[in-house]
Amino acid sequence: MREPPTGPLWELLPLLFRPHPWHGISIGDKAPDQVTAYIEIVPTDPVKYELDKTTGYLKIDRPQKFSNVYPSLYGFIPQTFCGEKNAAFCAQKTKRDGIVGDGDPLDVCVLSEKTISHGDVLMDVIPIGGLRMIDDFEADDKIVAVLEGDAVYGQLREIYQLPPALVDRLKHYFLTYKQPPDSLQPHRVEITHVYGREEAHEVIRRSLADYDEKFGKLRELLTAALRG
Repeated sequence: MREPPTGPLWELLPLLFRPHPWHGISIGDKAPDQVTAYIEIVPTDPVKYELDKTTGYLKIDRPQKFSNVYPSLYGFIPQTFCGEKNAAFCAQKTKRDGIVGDGDPLDVCVLSEKTISHGDVLMDVIPIGGLRMIDDFEADDKIVAVLEGDAVYGQLREIYQLPPALVDRLKHYFLTYKQPPDSLQPHRVEITHVYGREEAHEVIRRSLADYDEKFGKLRELLTAALRG
């Protein structure tokens, strides 16, 4: 894992300002075995919340128009990005051409027995697998993770330990949440694979590398500015 910047000013910044959930929060020093997740949406939310990438605040993206209910806690892994390396991995696994990254942080579904009342929270989670989703030729993986220490799910380490009906519920949500009733439009979203922990780790590693390639200069500029 890369070492975070250090020094008195770096230590002072979090005391004065709230970190940006995507750029200012560490993925965690145990990644990819355990990572930080920023939760945007919980299953009881009647609207879709999404991080505003410019300000770092959670905003209402849109009301939930249909009967879809998120089957798990949902958010993203900080300091990740779906770019060329992730797209290449998706293309390799699906044997398809023309796949590109969706340009977003890596999505994560978190399973827990506890009812979490709202989003805009951080939690330590353990990736156990993922769904390889393609949305109109864009790689849009959904990492599946369990809340660290959870009494029911916390001991699981492989997605194949989950009840198949729970995995099907996750798949069904992402395959249908954009599809209006009686739509005649072609179905653009598909899930080509359900994959296990080791493959999820590789997706996370590639997302970290994509992030460094996209935003590495941000860290360098901040370090240079703080050094004066």
